[in-house]
Amino acid sequence: MEWNFQSAEELAAALRSGEVTSAELTDDAITRIERDDKAINSICVPDFDRARAAARGADQARARGEDRPLLGVPVTVKESYDIAGLPTTWGIPLHRNYMPSEDAVQVSRLKAAGAVVLGKTNVPLGLQDVQSFNEIYGTTNNPWDHGRTSGGSSGGSAAALASGFGALSIGSDLAGSLRTPAHFCGIYAHKPTLGLAASRGMVPPPGPAFPVEHDLAVVGPMARTARDLTLLLDVMAGPDPLTLGVAYDLTLPPARHERLRDFRVLVLDEHPLIPTGAAVRAGVNRVADALVDGGARVERDSPLLPDLTEAALLYTQLLFSSSVARFPVEAYEQLRTLAAGLGADDRSLDAARLRGMAFSHLDWIEANSRRELHRHGWRQLFAEFDAVVCPITPTPAFPHDHNPDPRERRIDIDGIEYPYFDQLVWAGLPTMPGLPATAVPAGRSPEGLPVGVQLIGPMFEDRTPLRLAELLEQKIGGFQRP
Repeated sequence: MEWNFQSAEELAAALRSGEVTSAELTDDAITRIERDDKAINSICVPDFDRARAAARGADQARARGEDRPLLGVPVTVKESYDIAGLPTTWGIPLHRNYMPSEDAVQVSRLKAAGAVVLGKTNVPLGLQDVQSFNEIYGTTNNPWDHGRTSGGSSGGSAAALASGFGALSIGSDLAGSLRTPAHFCGIYAHKPTLGLAASRGMVPPPGPAFPVEHDLAVVGPMARTARDLTLLLDVMAGPDPLTLGVAYDLTLPPARHERLRDFRVLVLDEHPLIPTGAAVRAGVNRVADALVDGGARVERDSPLLPDLTEAALLYTQLLFSSSVARFPVEAYEQLRTLAAGLGADDRSLDAARLRGMAFSHLDWIEANSRRELHRHGWRQLFAEFDAVVCPITPTPAFPHDHNPDPRERRIDIDGIEYPYFDQLVWAGLPTMPGLPATAVPAGRSPEGLPVGVQLIGPMFEDRTPLRLAELLEQKIGGFQRP
């Protein structure tokens, strides 16, 4: 039996039945990584000795009659999570030797659930790219085409899963960092509702790892099946025991529906600020056709949908306002001067990026108030619909582009070039209001590259898009091996 591409659910069942041991699964995974990862470069910090020891411990625990959700299942962890005894660099050369003394809360939850951590996966510099490369660990390649990116910033995790290096991984998402790599590599990922999963210990080095509530950013699961996403989300979800967890327990509501024909779905494939490439549009339409064929009520437009241009500009401002938080005062003042020179009628994404970087605290408060209006709009929409299907980015995985100035990079959409960061508008659609979004495979491009779409759901109803992802997997298929 080849175990490396089995789902976590299947591995857990085989471990419970005694068909395989965790030591055998772990050795198989390590052998595959040592053989194949030279071409992919997804596992940037292997931890094989401790993984083998953890696997032996899992087998001993099972022999004593213990059972936990992930007991003995091999997994990987994004490099940006603290793991005691391993470096956490975020790809930043200055911190190449930083070694945290304790595990991130999500790493602790993985271990408590019995998972065997194989090592850490590669990221971009400071987690701030749609690709995964840095001076310390090099470039992670797409398993489907080594000349293309695996995505970012959880690109190492997506590439590892697509290559059979572990059954699950945990990543993070601020600008599509879970969903874009999933889309580019043909796997599944879930961006939870903002605040659903604690993120302590997922912090730029050298920390400290305080239980801070982040704006926009979340941590979440990655897998090769939709059911595995739910399995891992149940391990990850819940408040930090140092803060809200002192008083609160989490109970997620069940999915709104169990059958495809009961879902009401809004399908979008056009954005006013950037075109959707033909390959991605075909993926969206494939999902829409499957929904219709399964009896779901599908609409292509709704007056309840919040304004997409306003949403994209607001998301861009909020995103880039945080990117300059540690800039020197002189650099910030230069940005304010440049922003003051913008025309009042300039509503481009370039202008939104500059305005966001020059935000004052008052500006941010006003933007946050506008966000609440959008959240109210989404609540009204989800009274009429159960999910929204739309692109994650306008294109499949693109060729590596390591131009040190991202402002000079371009994204090619069916032969026409657009500013590199404009591709974030779809990822930002659920991120700005904090909605859950599940990335699912939706076929392949004419060049054979994976294409995914995202299923956006109501706030704190994460099981609804996850259930829809399961039903679509049954209907159109899911992960395919490169």
